[in-house]
Amino acid sequence: MPVDTLQQIAETNSWGSIYPELILGILALALLALEVVLPKFAHGLIPRIAIIGQLVLLGYILFVDPTGCCSGEAFGGMLLLSPAGQAFRVFFLASSIFVSYLGMVSLANKQLPRIEFFHITLVITGALMLLAQANHFVMLFVALETATVGFYVLVSYFRNNVLSLEAGLKYLIMGALSSSILLFGIVLLYGAASNPALAGSSVDSLNFANLKVFLQANPTDVMALMGMLLVISGVAFKIGAFPFQIWIPDVYQGAPVPTTAFLSIASKAAGFAMLISLVNVFEPLTDWLTPLLVGIAALTILFGNFGALTQRNVKRLIGLSGVSHAGFLLIGVVASMSVEWALTAILFYLFAYLLASAAVFGVMVHMPKEDEAELSLDDFADLSKKNGFLGLALAIGIGSLAGIPPLAGFIGKLLIFVAAFEAELYGLLAVAVIGVVVSIYYYFGWLKYAFFEIWKFNDDEEDREEPVPGASLGLFGKLTLLLAIIGTALLGFYQSPLGNWLAGS
Repeated sequence: MPVDTLQQIAETNSWGSIYPELILGILALALLALEVVLPKFAHGLIPRIAIIGQLVLLGYILFVDPTGCCSGEAFGGMLLLSPAGQAFRVFFLASSIFVSYLGMVSLANKQLPRIEFFHITLVITGALMLLAQANHFVMLFVALETATVGFYVLVSYFRNNVLSLEAGLKYLIMGALSSSILLFGIVLLYGAASNPALAGSSVDSLNFANLKVFLQANPTDVMALMGMLLVISGVAFKIGAFPFQIWIPDVYQGAPVPTTAFLSIASKAAGFAMLISLVNVFEPLTDWLTPLLVGIAALTILFGNFGALTQRNVKRLIGLSGVSHAGFLLIGVVASMSVEWALTAILFYLFAYLLASAAVFGVMVHMPKEDEAELSLDDFADLSKKNGFLGLALAIGIGSLAGIPPLAGFIGKLLIFVAAFEAELYGLLAVAVIGVVVSIYYYFGWLKYAFFEIWKFNDDEEDREEPVPGASLGLFGKLTLLLAIIGTALLGFYQSPLGNWLAGS
């Protein structure tokens, strides 16, 4: 590569524009340094330092730099800086703060390394931020694999639990397969778009803008079409869309609750950030892409909801319900190809999903179950009587996930449905309505256990005193759940501040 070209690329290296990612990296390294420097009795402060550091960074982004300090391409076209990227930064940072809190609770009574969990969480969060702003397949793949390798560790973090190790192995195999499919698709696109015999070819065809120019000139190129299909398939693995969702129930069940929450919230959102960028790149292939995404969305909604009907393990249930939510978000992605404001609907849905999931997982982590993987509906029996606050949080979270008015989840689904209606996706709307109706059965079945007394046969004649849920719920835990409850309820009534900010993004 000529020296002049390298100098031109170096001039676009705007390090200040990625200050959130740099701060997270420095904070992650600082946690490991503090573990070495601080005496052992003070190691309990390190997770709190991680959370406080992230809270300070989140406050700075929200109140000092809400739209991002810079815009346009940076680092030789590797990144595309935009207000939308800033919105995803806020989302991933909020997710990381919540997961860090869950990690504090989940690891409190376990003989396992603790600081490494928070270190890996910060690294994954920084990688997801870069992934959401990727403008080049090299950056996309490197950021994606950085996050994925971190998830390999977090899924099997409970190394003394067989189900956690099994989940880690399954996620490793399926993650490697999805990465291979994605990489093969990228290679096909690179090979097609770098061919000088074809119009619109470019030396740097891995850049999204250059690839789009090539696809506009060659919308029927077979190799490009195959590449597009494989890339979309690789992303479908990450978001848990049909038919690539087979790993979700087992991995969600075996992984620790904080990791399950991280996968359910942040990893899913990262997949959709990728998909939104790629749909823009593949716009010239709309005639092929639209039917593909419509079919995937419909089957994802149906499989997720009907698959969750018979589940009694709550982590498997929340995993399959998450598959259905991926289907609803896919409807928004399809609608965004013709309705511009549908992107705002997708972002709003993700933030509503974050708050509702925070409430549900916040309750799950405080249930007095020694083995989290075996947490079932029976363990939530009479939760509202045993701990009214946890019962309220569970009701608000599940109600929002089910799309019950006037909670935030209802508004999120409504926005997606309106966008789909404007895009004339009537068939998908019909499937979505069926999915909502079916989801009410298993969501409210969960609430039935928590709020209504259910008689069950007990062959143990001895009266055993059951542990009280929420015994480890301290002030910070109550504030976390209260924030999720208030945020979910408030967004159901008053959407203007978040909606206006997202619309600007």
